[in-house]
Amino acid sequence: MKKFHHYITIFASTTLLLSACSVGKKYTRQEIAMPENFKNSEVVVTSDTLQLSWRNFVQDPLLTSLIEKALSNNTDVNVALLNMQQLELAYKQSKKGLLPTADLSIGANRTWLSSNSLNGSLSDQFIGTPYMDDYSATLRLSWEADIWGKVKMQKEESLANFFGQKENLSALKTRVIVQVIQSYYNLIALDEQLTIAQRNVQLSDSTLNMIRLQYNSSLVSSLAVEQAEAQKKTAELLIPLAHQNMAVEENALSILCGGFPEGIQRTASLDDTIVGAGLAAGVPAELLSRRPDVRAAEYAVVAATSRMGLAKAAIYPSISLTPSIGTNSIQFSKWFDLPGSIVKTIAGNIAQPIFQKGALKSNYEISVIEREKIALQFKQSVMVAVSEVSDALAKIKHTEQRLQLIHAKSNALAKATADAALLYKSGMANYLEVITAQNNALQNDLDRITVKREKLNAAIDLYRALGGGTD
Repeated sequence: MKKFHHYITIFASTTLLLSACSVGKKYTRQEIAMPENFKNSEVVVTSDTLQLSWRNFVQDPLLTSLIEKALSNNTDVNVALLNMQQLELAYKQSKKGLLPTADLSIGANRTWLSSNSLNGSLSDQFIGTPYMDDYSATLRLSWEADIWGKVKMQKEESLANFFGQKENLSALKTRVIVQVIQSYYNLIALDEQLTIAQRNVQLSDSTLNMIRLQYNSSLVSSLAVEQAEAQKKTAELLIPLAHQNMAVEENALSILCGGFPEGIQRTASLDDTIVGAGLAAGVPAELLSRRPDVRAAEYAVVAATSRMGLAKAAIYPSISLTPSIGTNSIQFSKWFDLPGSIVKTIAGNIAQPIFQKGALKSNYEISVIEREKIALQFKQSVMVAVSEVSDALAKIKHTEQRLQLIHAKSNALAKATADAALLYKSGMANYLEVITAQNNALQNDLDRITVKREKLNAAIDLYRALGGGTD
């Protein structure tokens, strides 16, 4: 018995010594050659740039209310929050990996033995009954030694998954904020398009009345009247189209905010909107700490590194101890008669996979490849992030140039429309010149709204590309 205890002591000591070993690879960020500045950036900021809160980025009370509603009620955001709760529970469970498991079993059974069997004849002879009772109660502990650092790697994987989901949630919130802002500005742009269409209907109506008077005086042909009516219908067609697009946009924005379709209150004009105040591009390297999707991609590499270590640890032997203590008796009255009914066992086990058809080795090699794939995806996410900032900067710069040209063109077309009307009245221009001038002015006004919206979207894209701010 002493010799047995000696072996158990040696077994336990060896287990504790081996538990300091680890086969997992510690994560280190891969070297990524980042450019010094963003392309199309005319301002270089070398100091750290903090994330800009959306409350500072957006300065419209009506829009602020919509964003708050979306962040609170959006279905995708709420599902992501539940996913985070699941991952948090998984991490808490992984921290308990070093704790032993305990099972308590209590049982009683009665067996009627064959009278022709040895046990049956002995039972009838010594117990005096044709049956044999067995009462047992056992508390069994089981503990697997964390020899290769599996518990640590499981914790690292669970923690990386949790923080990765947290970053994904931040990226999702930023995306929802951006979608709400863009949808809101689309509605304002549609309002302006409707106003322009209504103004052009009135102008076309005046022109049509003037041409009809001249037609009645036989100064122009019926073709002039038909052309003027067609020009008026061109402007009128924009009105139902604008109302249709408004309804669709309002419905989409309502769903985005987690509610059923309803009317959306908004600011009167795109000129009244203020976005991007204090937004600085910074330097490309800062995207590694500011972009939530980039951080999530890096956490995915951390989790993959831990899974690779776990796959490697599965190849090596596992050591476990299983002690148990309980009571056992053939009589109910003596079931808990201590110490006579006490039963004690202790067992040690070493399990080494020998022949698994190469499955464990293949699993490890697959995990290595999977980790490399995820690492490449992380690098790709960084390059995409830098490219998106450069794209947004280019759009902001060139849409401003286009707006200046459109403004100058608007002044020229406004004068051309007025001059065409005066010249037509004095007989120095024909009706086609009047209609052409009005049509050009209408199209330029619509283009101006489109470019203004593009400029706003470019500022929004830059806000998102720099990481946004969900607080």
